[in-house]
Parts: sequence; C-alpha cells; structure tokens
Amino acid sequence: MKLSEEERKVLVRKFSKIIESDGKIDSVDEWGKRKLVYLIKKEREGIYVLINFKAGNSVPSEINRVAMMTEGVLRSLVVAN
Repeated sequence: MKLSEEERKVLVRKFSKIIESDGKIDSVDEWGKRKLVYLIKKEREGIYVLINFKAGNSVPSEINRVAMMTEGVLRSLVVAN
C-alpha cells in the first residue's frame, strides 16, 4: 500500500496521541522512504519513523495492538531503554 504524505502524517499523529495519553514524546525522527532488505506484504520500500518517548507500562502494548490493526503499517518495534 502506498501512503500519501498526508496519510503518513495522520499515522504519525495517531501513534503520537497514543503515547501522549500516558507519556511524553522526546523526539520524532522521520527517516523517509528506504528500500527494505526483503519483501514485506509485497512491498519493496517503506517509510521509517522513529519516535523516542517516555511513557507508562500500558503504552507499548497499546502501540503494538494498534499497529497490528492499522493498514499502512508494515512493521513496528517498541524497545525499552
């Protein structure tokens, strides 16, 4: 699925709202379109966005839950630091 610039912004806002419901965003780093190492859902390219945040324990599981149901998200990863 190809996302327009506006659709990408909507997705970033969607996940930002989830984080801000019980946390604080430190930074949003949009890496842009990159070639994938292997096909994911028949896609050769993806848009990478890195969001650094601090939040309560429920936020990572909510991000994962919503990402799995959201069309346009190929992969997501939440890493604790």
